[in-house]
Amino acid sequence: MLYVGMEYLNSRLMFGMMPGLESTRALCEALGNPQKKFKTIHVVGTNGKGSTSYYLSGVLKAHGYKTALYTSPHLVSLQERIRVDDEPISMADLDKYLLQVQAAAEQVNAGRSDAEKIEPTFFEVLTLVAFLHYANSGVQVAVLEAGMGGRLDSTAVADGELAVVTSIGLEHTEVLGATEEAILKEKMGVLGTSAERVAGKTFVLGGLNELLLDVAKEYAASLGATAVVPEIRSDIELPNLGQHYVENASLSLAAAKLFCDSAAVKGAASYNDTLALTTLAKRSWAGRMQKLENACGQVDYILDGAHNSHAVRRLVESLDKYYPGQKFHCVFGALKDKDVSEMLKLMAPHVSHWHITKTPYPRFRELDDLRGLLSDLGLTVASEGLLSRTYLDEVRAAADEDSCVTNKKLPVLITGSLYMIGESVQAFKNDYEGLAFFRGLEPTTNEHR
Repeated sequence: MLYVGMEYLNSRLMFGMMPGLESTRALCEALGNPQKKFKTIHVVGTNGKGSTSYYLSGVLKAHGYKTALYTSPHLVSLQERIRVDDEPISMADLDKYLLQVQAAAEQVNAGRSDAEKIEPTFFEVLTLVAFLHYANSGVQVAVLEAGMGGRLDSTAVADGELAVVTSIGLEHTEVLGATEEAILKEKMGVLGTSAERVAGKTFVLGGLNELLLDVAKEYAASLGATAVVPEIRSDIELPNLGQHYVENASLSLAAAKLFCDSAAVKGAASYNDTLALTTLAKRSWAGRMQKLENACGQVDYILDGAHNSHAVRRLVESLDKYYPGQKFHCVFGALKDKDVSEMLKLMAPHVSHWHITKTPYPRFRELDDLRGLLSDLGLTVASEGLLSRTYLDEVRAAADEDSCVTNKKLPVLITGSLYMIGESVQAFKNDYEGLAFFRGLEPTTNEHR
């Protein structure tokens, strides 16, 4: 089926990232300000935004709120990014709202000179689509993951009362600032930058060192906002492996309690910690330290989108905790702009067999390149091939053959790139219940990530 709105969205890719709220605000006004028709919780940070948002939206839904979730990037389809009560937006609705945004842009630009015309970016357009979908679906609360930064991120126009800060690291320094302190304030700016706008609002802070924590508290206090620093809980059980997911889930619980205690919404329940914990125990954030279990309950694969050294460190920490002393058959691929040598060094103690791969995406490293990097580290390649279900099955068979010798079946680890994880999810979605969400979604080109 031809979706005309998608042609408009694709035309926005050429504008890249353009921080600023002028276009988004003008288009929101033209569309009737849909972002004002629901409550908002913002989630900002360098790492951990997606899982925190996903856990939080699930807990709020369990308490009876009609809950929206907005995240990026996607693994398989753009539809993943815009959800209401865990249901992805349909392609028909996505296209309908894209056309409405296009019409609004034409309306705003009517009579303007070329120099004055607005050109909304890909992310801005998709954010507006989300606002329209949530408003028309009768959403009561939307959990919005910021794309980049906070103060100038298009999600900021929703102007929520509560923001979660997951972590801070040096990223996009040319836009967000040269220091972690500057980046922290830029991200906290999602709630506003003046006491007039921020007073009475709340920040939930996590993943910050003592210095940054002091900066965040002082900044919140200067604007008349409250800063809450939750303890990392020890009673959280998650399908996703890794202490960092427990940390993110702890933030989501604190934010859920604050929201439920302050929001009087008809039909919603008061915060119930037992209900929240039960919800999290079944809530798996796809493609991130995700176990794929077969019908017998055995874990065939672990999917993890670790695509830089920081993420790989968390990956190996999790392997040390859950599979101490074990080595895995690893399917590995990465993009050309990543520090692959450092990633391979960190993973090497945990890998018995390297299976290198790539997808058709042009930014992927060539197999010759990966083979050379492994060779430089004294590591050998067990197999190589283009990523496909056939190739993944071959690796699983090789691991099973190896387990006959070691008498221990271990999962195959698939990691190195979210693009590759997306391809793997698409290959596996009909065979593993943990990926059932992705069935029926329309795959979208990698360029949209």
